[in-house]
Amino acid sequence: MKEKIYLASPHMSDEGYEQQYVKEAFDTNWIAPLGPNVTNFEKEICEKISIGHAAALVSGTAAIHMALRACGVGQGDIVLCQSLTFSATANPIIYEKAIPVFIDSDLETWNMSPKHLEEALIKYPNAKAVIVVHLYGLSADMDKIVEICKKYNVTIIEDAAESLGTTYKGRYTGTFGDYGILSFNGNKIITTSGGGMLVSNNQERIEKVRFWSTQARDKARHYQHSELGFNYRMSNIVAGVGRGQLKVLDQRVKKKQYIYNYYKKHLKNISDIEFMPINDWNSPNCWLTSIILKGKVRPLDIIEALEDENIESRPIWKPMHIQPFFEQYDYVGESVGEFLFTYGLCLPSDTKIKDEQLDEIVRIIKGLWDNA
Repeated sequence: MKEKIYLASPHMSDEGYEQQYVKEAFDTNWIAPLGPNVTNFEKEICEKISIGHAAALVSGTAAIHMALRACGVGQGDIVLCQSLTFSATANPIIYEKAIPVFIDSDLETWNMSPKHLEEALIKYPNAKAVIVVHLYGLSADMDKIVEICKKYNVTIIEDAAESLGTTYKGRYTGTFGDYGILSFNGNKIITTSGGGMLVSNNQERIEKVRFWSTQARDKARHYQHSELGFNYRMSNIVAGVGRGQLKVLDQRVKKKQYIYNYYKKHLKNISDIEFMPINDWNSPNCWLTSIILKGKVRPLDIIEALEDENIESRPIWKPMHIQPFFEQYDYVGESVGEFLFTYGLCLPSDTKIKDEQLDEIVRIIKGLWDNA
């Protein structure tokens, strides 16, 4: 069988930076949660994206959960959430027994539509928070979204799980809202195998999140708990991997952008293919190169043709408002997300991919039109 070409997989540095930090954790016996790697990983992320404070956690999902608690979301509260996303964005709303209202995307960004966001805030003026996503590394139109949220005095949570390294008008995603979410899952642009981070300029809230995420242990000689706690803190070993990965983030962004440009150059003559939108104000990390198909060839045709050659691809996210679990909740929009899901496809975007493998993928895709 041919060597598998992955959609996106972990990619450790050639320099072995990760091993150096992990070895240090073993040599000093700091293998439990917390420790110097955790503290320094938080500090280094803050320096990289120019934000004040961070809490390293076990996953991006945990970071969204803690962000919701940090802004006071509780039972019965309305949280406006981008519909076109992975379920991890929306699940923590349910953890807190709050009520999600899903917002459609626009074709200009593939992310939350400012128009439909404002419609939702008119309908739900007491909404407690807005969760906006930077899908596939494409930034949402944050100027408009921030302006609308300020107008209605609602907290912004940025799900930047897929967009570490992406800038909007020269500023990193995850730093525009009250809270930003990062993910270091195995398929992300840098990985700690699992893990996430909550970032914010609100020091008091980040300190509170660190307290909650270490089981909310009060400062007492005995084990005393006055609030509900969570076992969410990142381990010192995992953070060591993250510190090493952060050193190659810029390299990974360049490779992802190279992959996007390669596909765009070599598939440009197929008029039925439209690539994900890159605006003048957006420098995306191109986490996954994604396309829309407008002719007879459908996403499943490409997925199956690639699968036959042991190559991984996948559809665009299925919007939350048409997911069986979430379809009972309100939705504001015009079905742009459903259109992108129906006709959209994520192409192999692994940073270890070679040009000859990209050539093969392009050949397979072109062949579907040759035989159509």
